[in-house]
Amino acid sequence: MSRPQLAVIIPAYNEQERIGPTLDRVCEYFSGKDWTWKVIVMSDGSSDSTPDIVRDKAEADSHIELIHYEPNRGKGYAVRRGMTEVDADWLLFSDADLAAPIEEIEKLFDNVGDNAPIAIGSRPLKDSELEIRQPWYREMAGRAFNKAVQLLAVKGIDDTQCGFKLFAVETSRDVFGRCKLDGFGFDFESLMIARDLGIPIAEVPIRWSHQEGSKVVLMRDGPRMLRDLFKLRLMGKKRRLEPSAER
Repeated sequence: MSRPQLAVIIPAYNEQERIGPTLDRVCEYFSGKDWTWKVIVMSDGSSDSTPDIVRDKAEADSHIELIHYEPNRGKGYAVRRGMTEVDADWLLFSDADLAAPIEEIEKLFDNVGDNAPIAIGSRPLKDSELEIRQPWYREMAGRAFNKAVQLLAVKGIDDTQCGFKLFAVETSRDVFGRCKLDGFGFDFESLMIARDLGIPIAEVPIRWSHQEGSKVVLMRDGPRMLRDLFKLRLMGKKRRLEPSAER
């Protein structure tokens, strides 16, 4: 396949229960579009049947690809690899649970162009539709964390952590090629770097439904993300913009 217009990057760690239905839904949606496209599952050291399921799907549909590596490195590493190594005009990072339905990509595309090469889904915006909300304690923790992100890193962005983000390919390589965090803090790190580079970011209201099975454990990952946030803030713009050694 020549360079497609769109590549969907799906990070996956032990997602055997939902990766099959997710790929079916994504392929069903794009099969009705005129776009050229592909879907790449980044299997981040999965030890269950995730790689086997994706391989079977890839044999049946040439739009699907698997990148599997070991050991588990973290979601940030998986997304960073996909967003810097995959070739397409536009790159969409989407969570494996499709909490933001794949058709919401049309809203992102409506808000990107030469003036805004990044569009991100955002849950707190007035016109967003939260069909199934998170448990109250996760929602409150998320709001508090986002206040810290706005204060220390990315002012004016209401939701840095939504797993539904669209990047023009050169912008994606420029931004993610400088990212270093392997954990869940990669979301705010990438937007922080984009802001440092002066790249406009369109924040877009979307439809979203909470899905059970999140890999984020609040008591474990919350403090790590706060640590990473303070670390990035203290690094200063010059150090944040240094290219990653992996690139």
